[in-house]
Amino acid sequence: MKHLLTIVVVILVCFSASSQTKKIELTDLLKIKTVSQPKFSPDGKKYIYLLKSIVEDPDRKGEFAYQNHLYLGDLASKESRALTSGKMSVSSASWSPNGQFISFVRLVGDKPQLFLLPISGGEAYPITTISYGVGAPEWSKDGSSLYFSSELSVKDFLVDTVYNKSALQPSWTQEKPAYDWSIFQKKMKANPDGNIEEIRAYLFQNEKDKKAKVINQLDFQEESTTSGELTVTAFFKTSILGNSKPELLVNPFRRVDEMKELKSGQTFVVCIPADTLRHPDKVLDNTIAIYDATTKSFQTLVEKPGYRYSNISVSPNGKYLAFFELKVGGIPSPVAKIIALSPGAYYQKIIPLDRILTQWSWSKDESTLYFTAQDHGGVPLYEYDIAKGKLTALSSIEEGVLGFDQMDGQFIYAKTKITNPSELYFSSKSNPVDMALTQFNTVWLKDKVLSLASKKTFKNNKGLLVDYWVMKPVNFQSDKKYPLLVEIHGGPTAMWGTGEASMWHEFQYFAAKGYGIVYSNPRGSGGYGTEFMGANVKDWGQGPMSDVMKALDLGISEGWADTTKLVVTGGSYAGYLVTYMIGHTNRFKVACSQRGVYELSTFFGEGNAWRLVPNYFGGYPWEKQARSILDKESPLSYVQNIRTPLIIFHGEQDLRTGVIQSEMLYKSLKVLGRDVEYVRHPGATHEITRSGNNRQRLDQMLRTYEFFERYLR
Repeated sequence: MKHLLTIVVVILVCFSASSQTKKIELTDLLKIKTVSQPKFSPDGKKYIYLLKSIVEDPDRKGEFAYQNHLYLGDLASKESRALTSGKMSVSSASWSPNGQFISFVRLVGDKPQLFLLPISGGEAYPITTISYGVGAPEWSKDGSSLYFSSELSVKDFLVDTVYNKSALQPSWTQEKPAYDWSIFQKKMKANPDGNIEEIRAYLFQNEKDKKAKVINQLDFQEESTTSGELTVTAFFKTSILGNSKPELLVNPFRRVDEMKELKSGQTFVVCIPADTLRHPDKVLDNTIAIYDATTKSFQTLVEKPGYRYSNISVSPNGKYLAFFELKVGGIPSPVAKIIALSPGAYYQKIIPLDRILTQWSWSKDESTLYFTAQDHGGVPLYEYDIAKGKLTALSSIEEGVLGFDQMDGQFIYAKTKITNPSELYFSSKSNPVDMALTQFNTVWLKDKVLSLASKKTFKNNKGLLVDYWVMKPVNFQSDKKYPLLVEIHGGPTAMWGTGEASMWHEFQYFAAKGYGIVYSNPRGSGGYGTEFMGANVKDWGQGPMSDVMKALDLGISEGWADTTKLVVTGGSYAGYLVTYMIGHTNRFKVACSQRGVYELSTFFGEGNAWRLVPNYFGGYPWEKQARSILDKESPLSYVQNIRTPLIIFHGEQDLRTGVIQSEMLYKSLKVLGRDVEYVRHPGATHEITRSGNNRQRLDQMLRTYEFFERYLR
C-alpha cells in the first residue's frame, strides 16, 4: 500500500509540473511565427508566402530580431521550403506573369532594392541600384518590366541631375516666406561670412548635415522624430534585365498617390490631388484619372469635391476599376465602389457592405471581386458577383483572414484563429473546409493549454448591439474566484475579436497567470458600420466607458470574478479611455495606461494624429465651443478624482500621441500624492507592443503583470 501511495504521489506531482509547463508563458511571444502575402503561381500549382519570425540577434547579445523570409510551396504535396535565409529580410514578393521569376525587395546597404529569383534555379540578384530605394513593386502585364514607387525628398529631387534634368519645380508654394523653389537649385558656395546667397547656401548645408531642422509644413511629425523634409512619391518602370536605369513615369511634383497599369505599359489609372497649386499638407481630397505616359496628360475619371480616393485596383483585362471613396474629415469610413473602364460603357456599383475592406482580388474572368473586411470581431473572406450584385461570405466572423489569394475557385490564406495566431490554409469552393498548409505555430502549441473566448452581445443605451468576449482563467475551477482584467482596444476605430491577431499572446498570457479577461468593441469601433463607428463623436469618454463597464458587469454576472480584484489596461485611444474611466470610477483595484492621450488640446499640437481633434470634436482648441468639448473629454480634467494605482507606459520616441501627454498625467498624479509609476522605453515608438523591440515588448507585458500583482496578491 505504501508503495502504491508513493506511485500515486509521484504521478500527481509529475502531472502538476506538466500542467504548469503547458500554460502560455511570457517568452512564448518569441515563438510566434506570422504568415503573410500568400500568392498562387500563374499555373496554380505552386504558391509563395512570407514568414515573419523572431530570432536571437547574433550581433547584439540578449536582443531578438525580426526576420521575414520567402517560402515556396507545392499544392500537390502541401509542403513548402524556404527560398531565402539569413539576417536580411525580404518583403513584397510576387510571381512574374509567366511564373519563371519571383520578385521581392531586400535592403542593399541602407536602401531597399528590387531582386529577381529564377524558379529554374540560382541565387536571387538585384535589378535596381536606385539611390531613392524601391517600394511596392508590381509586374507589368507583359512581364517584361516591374513598376515600383520611391519616396523622394523634394529638395533632393530639385537638384537631381539624373531624373530632373529639365529642372522641374513644384506648382505649389513652398510656404517658406519670401522664398521660391529656384533658390534650392542655385549652385552657390557656402560661406557664413559671404553675401546673402552664400549665407543661404551655408544654412542649406547645415540642414543637410542635420545641424538644424527648418519646418515650414503642417505635417512635420513622423512616428519617431520631426522632419522639415517634404517628400513626394515617384513612380518608376525598370526592365527585368536590369541593364538600364529605371524610367521615371510621371513628374513626382504632380503628386500621384497611386498608379496602376491599365494597358500596354503606357496608360495608367492614377490618384492625383484635386488642387495642385496648394501645399500638399492642405489638400486631402483627390481625383481618379487616366494617365497617358506618352503624352504626359491626365483625363479625369472620378471626381467629387471633398472626397478622397484610394486602394485602386484594375481588373485583369482592364474592364473594371475598384476603389475606396472617403469623405475628407470626420469618421474614416470608406465606401467601396466599382466602375467600368471600357470606352463608352457606364457602370457604377457600391459594394453592399458597410465595413472597412482590407484586401481585394479579381477573378481571371473579371466576373467576381473577392475581398476581406473587418466584421464583428473577425476578418472574413467575401465574394461579390458583379453582374448579379450578390455578396456572399466565404468564411466565419469568428476567424481572421489576414492575407489571401484566389485562382479558379481555389483559395490560399493566412488566417488567425482562437487556437492558433497564424498558419497558411487552403480551401476551394467545392470543399470549403480549411486544410492547413503549415504548422509553424501548431507544433509548439500542441502541448499548451489555452483559454477559449466566449462571444456575447448586449444592446447599449443608443440601441446599438455591442459585442464582448469573456475568457476564463486557464485551469478554471468553478468553486474559485479570480481577478478579472478588462482589456480595451485603441483607434478608436480598431476592432478586437477572435479574428484579430495582435492581442493573441497577451490574452493567453494573462489567462495563464490566473486572470479572467473581458474585452469588447464599444461604440466607435470598426467592424460594425458607419453609424456604429461614428457613435462616439464628441463623446470619447462617457459613452464608450458605459459600453466597457456594461461588458465588465455582464462578465461579473457569470459568478466567478472576484469583484475586489478588477483590473483594466489599454493602449493609445484605450490609454485615454482607461484614464478617463479611473477618473470617473473607483471600481478598479489597479490600472495600466499605455501610450495614451490625456489632454486633447495639447494632443492637437504634439501628436501626428492631430487631425482626430477636428474630426471628432468639431473644431480646434482656440475655438470656444470646441475647447469646451475638448476640456470635458480630456482625462486630465478629472485627474484629481483618480485614486486607482496606475502604471503609465510611453515610448520615448512616440510622436503619434506624444510623450508630453504621459508626462502631464504622471506629474499631476505625483503632485497629488497618488500611487503612480511611469515607464519610458528608450527608442520606442507608438508601435512598441506590436512591432517594437522584442525585449521591450516582453518588458512592458511583464512589468504590467508585476505592477498588478503588487495590489492583487
